[in-house]
Amino acid sequence: MFTGVKKMKKIHVPPETGKFMFCLFFSFLSCCHVCFSELSLNQTNTMIELSSFLNISDWNLPGSERNPCSWNGVLCSLPDNSSVISLSLSNFDLSNSSFLPLVCNLQTLESLDVSNNRLSSIPEGFVTNCERLIALKHLNFSTNKFSTSPGFRGFSKLAVLDFSHNVLSGNVGDYGFDGLVQLRSLNLSFNRLTGSVPVHLTKSLEKLEVSDNSLSGTIPEGIKDYQELTLIDLSDNQLNGSIPSSLGNLSKLESLLLSNNYLSGLIPESLSSIQTLRRFAANRNRFTGEIPSGLTKHLENLDLSFNSLAGSIPGDLLSQLKLVSVDLSSNQLVGWIPQSISSSLVRLRLGSNKLTGSVPSVAFESLQLLTYLEMDNNSLTGFIPPSFGNLVSLNLLNLAMNEFTGILPPAFGNLSRLQVIKLQQNKLTGEIPDTIAFLSNLLILNISCNSLSGSIPPSLSQLKRLSNMNLQGNNLNGTIPDNIQNLEDLIELQLGQNQLRGRIPVMPRKLQISLNLSYNLFEGSIPTTLSELDRLEVLDLSNNNFSGEIPNFLSRLMSLTQLILSNNQLTGNIPRFTHNVSVDVRGNPGVKLKTENEVSIQRNPSGKSKLVMIVIFVSLGVLALLTGIITVTVLKFSRRCKGINNMQVDPDEEGSTVLPEVIHGKLLTSNALHRSNINFAKAVEAVAHPEHGLHQTMFWSYYRVVMPSGSSYFIKKLNTRDRVFQQASSEQLEVELEMLGKLHHTNVMVPLAYVLYSEGCLLIYDFSHTCTLYEILHNHSSGVVDWTSRYSIAVGIAQGISYLHGSESSGRDPILLPDLSSKKILLKSLTEPLVGDIELFKVIDPSKSNSSLSAVAGTIGYIPPGEHIIQNLYGLV
Repeated sequence: MFTGVKKMKKIHVPPETGKFMFCLFFSFLSCCHVCFSELSLNQTNTMIELSSFLNISDWNLPGSERNPCSWNGVLCSLPDNSSVISLSLSNFDLSNSSFLPLVCNLQTLESLDVSNNRLSSIPEGFVTNCERLIALKHLNFSTNKFSTSPGFRGFSKLAVLDFSHNVLSGNVGDYGFDGLVQLRSLNLSFNRLTGSVPVHLTKSLEKLEVSDNSLSGTIPEGIKDYQELTLIDLSDNQLNGSIPSSLGNLSKLESLLLSNNYLSGLIPESLSSIQTLRRFAANRNRFTGEIPSGLTKHLENLDLSFNSLAGSIPGDLLSQLKLVSVDLSSNQLVGWIPQSISSSLVRLRLGSNKLTGSVPSVAFESLQLLTYLEMDNNSLTGFIPPSFGNLVSLNLLNLAMNEFTGILPPAFGNLSRLQVIKLQQNKLTGEIPDTIAFLSNLLILNISCNSLSGSIPPSLSQLKRLSNMNLQGNNLNGTIPDNIQNLEDLIELQLGQNQLRGRIPVMPRKLQISLNLSYNLFEGSIPTTLSELDRLEVLDLSNNNFSGEIPNFLSRLMSLTQLILSNNQLTGNIPRFTHNVSVDVRGNPGVKLKTENEVSIQRNPSGKSKLVMIVIFVSLGVLALLTGIITVTVLKFSRRCKGINNMQVDPDEEGSTVLPEVIHGKLLTSNALHRSNINFAKAVEAVAHPEHGLHQTMFWSYYRVVMPSGSSYFIKKLNTRDRVFQQASSEQLEVELEMLGKLHHTNVMVPLAYVLYSEGCLLIYDFSHTCTLYEILHNHSSGVVDWTSRYSIAVGIAQGISYLHGSESSGRDPILLPDLSSKKILLKSLTEPLVGDIELFKVIDPSKSNSSLSAVAGTIGYIPPGEHIIQNLYGLV
């Protein structure tokens, strides 16, 4: 039987192959089972109806209706795909919330995410229908436009509720969150809620986040009863009173965030008993007293900056093994720096205190993870420890404004990752060590206002990435090295107040902010090599022995705004400038006061009348001073006229005008150096002519000003004469400006001061950035920015934008970022980005705009996180 059939040859299959095929076979069966499983008819119809309502493109592909489990944002049960368990509609640009009750037909739904849309209301049908869903545990309504929320008391199984980044208002106690008996996480951050910190919630709560609201009152004692809490975030509210010592009983607490409130009193010692506590931030409050010993016993991150803490730093505070970051800056701390510092520390900020004594060398011998070290603005003495040469991961070193003596340690050359060195205003002596040239990543070198001697090392030309070099106010002698032109990225060079002599070599072509050679011993004619500095804005050659005629090529430096040639031996005429330049030639007897510009004005009758008016106004100014009737306007006009008498030439202007009247100026920073440097009158004078601006956007003009102290600052001028701005009182505008001053994020450009004057307002910023992200990405080789730096920059930008985006819907006025490009990301270092442009949309009146506001978000590829708010303000929705 079956004789016609050949006997099959027996095939030997190795055991390993057999096992593989066995697994493959059953995997295939499992896969096929999933592929051919279907949702119930009810859930399939619900999903198809949702698809029709929402009109989501990839839900409507041909044939896709057969398998909703394959749709973007839809997660079904495994392994059979028989039910929908999660629905994520985040970033779908939804504005109509009528679909929400339909979702409740998905009886198996466990999670619903509608974040990052433009939803403004929750239909009552959603609450009545979805509260019966026994599986529903996660609801995410964050980053929308919800101004109110219905009660959620019936959601008995709900574990996570996120309403952050909305515009919820009213008393937080009226929202009925106390009915959520199984709630583990409640996030109400970045809203406009009032009332007190909620404590009528379920005791199973693990995370309470209510930051960036307008909550008031004290931190309630009752919060101690929430023994499951791991996170408490009450930052950026209006809380007062002290921290209850009973918080020390929260044995599972990991993060306690209380920043930017009005809290006062002492830091409770009981916090040190929480063994799980890893992060404690109470910066920008009004705490007094001493820092309790043992506070960092279990901490990784501690921020107590900007308070009024006194006493010495506890000896054990910096020694704990798990410490990563400590910020005690801007307090009233006294005494010495502790002898023991943990080797795990990455950031240490002790600036702006009253610390004394020498820096313990042994404490810094093994801190090989330390990235940021700031001890500026104290009264530290002694030598800079040679052990600093062991800080091989250091990116920023700031020891400015102390009383350090001795030499610059040659061991600094070991710090190959260092990007910023600030040692100005100390008492350092000796020569600049050649080992500085080994710092190949250095961006900023400031060792000004010391007593350094010797010559400028030619080896500094190896610092190819250096953008700012400030050596002024020392005893440096000799010549400027010829190879200084090799510093191709240098934009600011400060060599004033030294004893330099000889010829001036070819300078780096990219010099932009300032070239300062004042108060030296240079002589001879002004070199023609300076004609190549077509980006330079400030040139200061004053108080030298330059001779000969003032060269005409200076008038062709089209970026020049300030030319200081005073106290030399120059002769001849002042060149004719075709743009507005402030020229100071005092102390040059051979310089003729009449320029071609003045001749042309004198030939013009109207020009004569203008000059006559100047004389009249000067006389009136003197009379006002003699009679004691002094106004800000007259003072500023007198200063302007004084500049004209000293040949501050403005050739395109038909005479000089009175500077605008200053209404009010206010310092927003507590930094002593900035408070002494910033000069409101100088700021107004610097922006008197729009042509002096660096660039301009729809609402702002940008300037750079050198204060009388020699420090550079960045100024944004808001033109409130434009009809786009509402006719608000100066008080209302001050509220807007002070709100910007209260920002406190390391990745956001925060103003140091503001000035209100008759033509608008000015915001004054620290000119601490080295370049823009655009310049780093496009003007350097690809190998300059390593992946660690790229990651740090990306994370920093994201954190800055997130902070601003959240603030737009907080209890404060909206803080919007309508446009973003790499040109608006400033870099303090290769790991510290700053988000630059922030607008004051609360004072914008779209009906009076001189131009279309619909194109505010102009950078291709960028969609503002707060675009819906911008559109709503402009009536574009």
